[in-house]
Amino acid sequence: MACVQEFTPQRTLSERPPVPRIFKGTGIRECEIIQWFVQPEARVEEWDKLCEVQSDKASVEITSRFAGVIKKLHYEAGEMAKVGKPLVDIDIQGEIKQEDLEALTESEAGEESQAQEKDTLSSTTNSPASQVPPETEKPSQPKGKHATLATPAVRHLTKELNVNIADVNGTGRDGRVLKDDVHQFAKQRNTAPTSNGQTPPAIDTGPQKEIVTQLSATQLQMFKTMTKSLTIPHFLFADEVDFSVITGLRHRLNKTLAKSPVGDVSKLSFLPFIVKAVSMSLQRYPTLNARVDVDPSSSKPVLTMRSQHNIGVAMDTPIGLIVPVIKNVSSLNVLDIALELNRLQGLAAAGKLTSQDLSGGTITVSNVGSIGGTYVSPVIVDREVAILGVGKVRTVPAFDGTGHVVPKQVCNFSWSADHRVIDGATMARAAEVVRGFVEDPDSMVIHLR
Repeated sequence: MACVQEFTPQRTLSERPPVPRIFKGTGIRECEIIQWFVQPEARVEEWDKLCEVQSDKASVEITSRFAGVIKKLHYEAGEMAKVGKPLVDIDIQGEIKQEDLEALTESEAGEESQAQEKDTLSSTTNSPASQVPPETEKPSQPKGKHATLATPAVRHLTKELNVNIADVNGTGRDGRVLKDDVHQFAKQRNTAPTSNGQTPPAIDTGPQKEIVTQLSATQLQMFKTMTKSLTIPHFLFADEVDFSVITGLRHRLNKTLAKSPVGDVSKLSFLPFIVKAVSMSLQRYPTLNARVDVDPSSSKPVLTMRSQHNIGVAMDTPIGLIVPVIKNVSSLNVLDIALELNRLQGLAAAGKLTSQDLSGGTITVSNVGSIGGTYVSPVIVDREVAILGVGKVRTVPAFDGTGHVVPKQVCNFSWSADHRVIDGATMARAAEVVRGFVEDPDSMVIHLR
């Protein structure tokens, strides 16, 4: 049982000041003073922390039950405070009635032992609580003359629960109200049935309120683009990619960049490697870089092939999701891509991206893993036929070549493609190329131009 404080009865400032004590709980003989929060001559208010004590059951912060001035600390930090002995002397202002102090000591004792018995123990009682036979129904005890006398903790609780203490049937000595009495009263009040026998709702919701808000320019553009995009028949292809090797390579490169930054790049993320791997896959599967058009002469659908790999990168900005484009990625190396990403991210954060930065994309990469999420089902952007969604990198257990379990860094790649012109086999082969370059990033070197 946690330790709580007790006060010896004092009346006025002219007499000996109140002395907080450690009250005896079940099985507690002494407590160690962990730290003091006050010093002599310090001013304290009601509920200010005095000290922290540690028993063999719990660590407890003891608070002041009165406002006043600290006069004496009876123990040093690290010493063992005996149960029932004074902790600190406090000079208080004004008068305290004897019956209030009796209520304080006796009802606090009652709260400590109410699991054993409802009658309050006095501060000098050392005998065990008497056993009370179980009762099927316990009649409500009438309010006594001290029904409205309670400890500061009980009075504070009645304010929190909006309870009039005069309405509570106290079960302490002479009808004094304990914390358990307040909790029981509030529980019965909140669950009491209404006149029609139904329990009232916990929250009065009131009428529904609806406020019409105009879409921002970014939201309006997204509304138009996605409405058009969802007329495209999508299919999803997902793959798990091992990031263990590229994690090590990135770590080594970042150590070098930390010593000698290039431009404003002092640290590489995984995204430049992924963007480069997508571009290298498009060299083998150029259909993924095309767009669907209609031949004006025959009114038949055609594919328009595009030579440059202009890869859009979805970014979360203060104004919403936007997709700036890294132009001609096939002519850039990983560091060049990182520099361009930093430039675009800086402009996006400042709201200064131009129409040139946002146009001309041929395929999109959405790095949702930078925010969170393992899987994503991305929506193809209009005038493109594929999009890659990248999840977060996470550590999972895996078997190595010897059958031992080792940690492995993995990330899920989710591809969406236009099923009108891209079949599943083409998408799987292109995704396999991307996975190969990411899992073995050293192989990118021999393919760089």
